[in-house]
Amino acid sequence: MKAEEININQFDCAYFIGIGGIGMSALARYFKGKGWPVAGYDKTPSPLTDALEAEGIEVHFEDYGPVLPEPFKDVSKTLVVYTPAIPVNMGELLHVQHCGYTVKKRAEVLGMITRNSKALGVAGTHGKTTTSAMLAHILNESPLKCNAFLGGISTNFNSNFISDPKSDITVIEADEFDRSFLQLTPFASIVTSTDADHLDIYGSGADFIQGFHDYTALINPNGFLIRHVNVDLIHANMISYGLDQEADYTGKNLRFIGGQFTFDLDTPKGEWVNVALGIPGIHNAENAIACIAMCIELGLSEAEIRSALKSFTGVKRRFEYHVRNTNIIYIDDYAHHPTEINALISSIKLLYPNKRITGVFQPHLFTRTRDFFDQFAHELSRLDEVILLPIYPAREEPISGITSDALLEKVVARDKKVLEPKAVVELLENRKEGVILTIGAGDIDRIVPQLKTGLLSE
Repeated sequence: MKAEEININQFDCAYFIGIGGIGMSALARYFKGKGWPVAGYDKTPSPLTDALEAEGIEVHFEDYGPVLPEPFKDVSKTLVVYTPAIPVNMGELLHVQHCGYTVKKRAEVLGMITRNSKALGVAGTHGKTTTSAMLAHILNESPLKCNAFLGGISTNFNSNFISDPKSDITVIEADEFDRSFLQLTPFASIVTSTDADHLDIYGSGADFIQGFHDYTALINPNGFLIRHVNVDLIHANMISYGLDQEADYTGKNLRFIGGQFTFDLDTPKGEWVNVALGIPGIHNAENAIACIAMCIELGLSEAEIRSALKSFTGVKRRFEYHVRNTNIIYIDDYAHHPTEINALISSIKLLYPNKRITGVFQPHLFTRTRDFFDQFAHELSRLDEVILLPIYPAREEPISGITSDALLEKVVARDKKVLEPKAVVELLENRKEGVILTIGAGDIDRIVPQLKTGLLSE
């Protein structure tokens, strides 16, 4: 149920338990921008917590238990925001629950904040972060402007939070995990895909799809649904999009010209020729088509949309180049589902058809690895060289028989191995040619700086 009985304005300070998460840190920045005292706990330091501290937000890495900092001791004026990733027996969490603080999950607070704005959701198993960042960038470049809560660091803004107090539009990454998106009240929404995921939460593919039906039912009757042509969802005002598939907005002739992905687009009002993207990727062409459809419905012109698409520089850890020269290419990507890995490798093969491709993949969650075991093996087998890291457990306990070694046995690539992170860097840092990919949603990004430094050294 939505926390509609809570008025955000009854509080004047915010305390976060798990402040270093990508969604939590965006909320922390929002409240800091309102002038509230903001502080919080996280398990370990990270680039995100470093950035928050540089912005004047106090972050600590030990469990304070019942001894919260002074500004946050007034139970009636302090809003406590927590992430479900925090253990239920964590001292600070138990304290605020026992003392009667208002304690809400991130999604509930996001719903409270956005309820009175024109909320534009971006939902789907794949592409949410890049699509929401792209949409926010286009709107921000237009007279409409926007506020945005993103699930990644937009490289255009170098932040996961965008603020424009004069705009009534809020772009929200509508996350299906833990059914979080059911806390939102979207005026309109993009839905990029409904491929099954998070089955540890939903239980079955049918229940997962039902979650998206429930989300779509929340869209304002006067708003609209922008859905990928393969997405089977219903709203009174539906607009479909796709690439090389018949839809209301159909992209075609995707090509790589002068260093840019370019496509043509059939729209209900005519054809757009040579639409250029600022970022590569077949999947990003589809994301762009969704954003074009949304922005046309909001009243933006073709010229405004085209210009903004060309200047969009992407999201960190989404097809992010770290080394790019004649001989060696190194890209880091957040892909953690077989469909996302397929799109990544297909894009690489289109961009670099004659280069050997090495992929370093860290499986994320034992349950996801189990649920898509054969699909992961199939997609990874398209690489010339496969290196697996041990499975990143996140919130889970191991599952018997579900290991990176077992997954490697299913992979048919000739050159394959399982390594620890340090050994990966030692193996690859002196490579002089080919394409290297680091892939995954766990902590594989920790090796990116070392690997980049090694590849760039003479």
